[in-house]
Amino acid sequence: MNTLSHEERTALRDSVQRLLRDASDEQAVRATMETDSGYDPGLWQQLADMGVVGLIIDEAFGGSGVGPLELEAVMEEVGAALLCSPLLGSGVLSAGLLQALGDDEANTRLLPGIASGERIAAAVLTGDGGCWTQAGVSVIAVAVDDGWQLQGDGSFVLHGQNADVLLVAANVEGELGVFEVAADADGVSNTSLPTFDHTLRLAKVGFSAAPARRLQATQPVWQAVREALDLTLVALAGEQAGAAQHCLNFTVEYAKTRIQFGRAIGSFQAIKHMAADLLLETESAVSAARHAAARLAAGGDQVDEAVSLAAFACADAFVTTTATSIQMHGGIAFTWEHLAHLYLRRARADAQLFGNSDQHRERYLSAMGV
Repeated sequence: MNTLSHEERTALRDSVQRLLRDASDEQAVRATMETDSGYDPGLWQQLADMGVVGLIIDEAFGGSGVGPLELEAVMEEVGAALLCSPLLGSGVLSAGLLQALGDDEANTRLLPGIASGERIAAAVLTGDGGCWTQAGVSVIAVAVDDGWQLQGDGSFVLHGQNADVLLVAANVEGELGVFEVAADADGVSNTSLPTFDHTLRLAKVGFSAAPARRLQATQPVWQAVREALDLTLVALAGEQAGAAQHCLNFTVEYAKTRIQFGRAIGSFQAIKHMAADLLLETESAVSAARHAAARLAAGGDQVDEAVSLAAFACADAFVTTTATSIQMHGGIAFTWEHLAHLYLRRARADAQLFGNSDQHRERYLSAMGV
């Protein structure tokens, strides 16, 4: 894993910010979220060419080979721009799972295509309950003469509709395995799930005697899944923190220019108090996300604690910031046409991905020994 210097990390972040400022503005987001795929293939390829899609993928497999610190910094810009893309599901969760499993043959075969953006991978890790624990895995693998077949359903699959390859956690012979399945294989069904956030794509994937290839694991499978989920939670926390900060910025600008009763509304004491509270929320979220990235990069005993803290702190801060932004804008922000409405929907949806805040608090308390 390469760790960039502060200057290099800042340059990477600035490059992503410039690209997304031009290619993922409000008009682009609204147009993209109404498409069937929910992402812009042209922008996706630009991100891949910059090394963003393969950011955490080892250089030996065609990626940039950097770590959580760089990922979190990039995801702050992704959140600020409300980027519509499979980045979190393919470039982070799926790529992280493959590398955590450590199957060199599968990594050599799959990761270069994921890093280049030519292949989109989706991880199927939980069932309809969405608990994101080993007990929540609902797919079953059965050995047959020529390999394996999968039976059952997986849900809440990020960009499952757009995936070329599925990485499926399944119960097999009293243990857990991860299986590679072609998304268009016989016995695979794919159903889009309704989402409160129109920039998000989720799918339910069904398997009925679907042919599969079992991936090798160099560590216990759920431990590999947990590593991939922790990396994804850090990336999501960065997205939430960056989006919350951007939402606060444009809300403060509005308060400076919106005139009521002959004065800018930002001069009213109530608005000042709300803005001050949001500044504390957003700064705390940024600190939590960056601390979790640093702890994950360093490893050690405090990873669970830091990641869980960031997961609930950033989710709650994003929800609070967007809801208060709606209030500070007044009635106009309640309409679908206003930008603040898009951030509110992203915040509400992000707060439920990979477990809600209560689940992350329980894990945090457990890590603290409480």
